[in-house]
Parts: sequence; C-alpha cells; structure tokens
Amino acid sequence: NIVAVGRTDRDICRAVNALMECRGGCVVVDGDRVEILPLPIAGLMSPEPAQSVAESYSRLTAAARTMGSSLQAPFMTLSFLALLVIPELKLSDRGLFDGRKFEFVPVFGDF
Repeated sequence: NIVAVGRTDRDICRAVNALMECRGGCVVVDGDRVEILPLPIAGLMSPEPAQSVAESYSRLTAAARTMGSSLQAPFMTLSFLALLVIPELKLSDRGLFDGRKFEFVPVFGDF
C-alpha cells in the first residue's frame, strides 16, 4: 500500500516514484528537496541500525512539520490509513471491510 499526501501532483508523483525505487519507506518531497527513509524489507523494516533509522525518521518528521503538518507523528498516522482493521469500517481495493466482524460487507443492499 502507498499512502501519499501532498501539496502538488508533481511532489506526490516524485514521492511515490522515490518509494518504488527504494522498495518502500517514508518520503518527504518539497519541490527539489527529497528526503527518504528506505524500508526495503516488506516496505516496513530496514536492515540499517536502529539509531540510523530513528535519526532518519526524526529528520523526515521535522521536514513534514516545516511543510505545515501539525501531527505529532505524521508518518505513523498515515500508516494506519492502510490498515483494514482500523477504523470499524474501511474501504479497500477489494471492497468495504468490517473490522469488528473481520469480513468484507456488501456496499449495496438488495433492490
């Protein structure tokens, strides 16, 4: 899953392309500035030392804040958007999912 938020289509496209190149992670793009935290293991983990990953994550969070984000943890917040089990009802590429029943539900009723 890719979750992208941005101010311009160009920046969003550059961020998505950067994510695909590094095989997953977190990216901030602001014009010509591109900051990347590669997470190439399933798009969630890094083979780098924890300290290095933490520093990169902090750098990206600071960059997001300078661009106007007021979220405490913008990347963590966005990552939850792709989880089907949060919130109760979630729209996915396969349909509407009920997190309480843990099953897909019909979008349209019988007519």
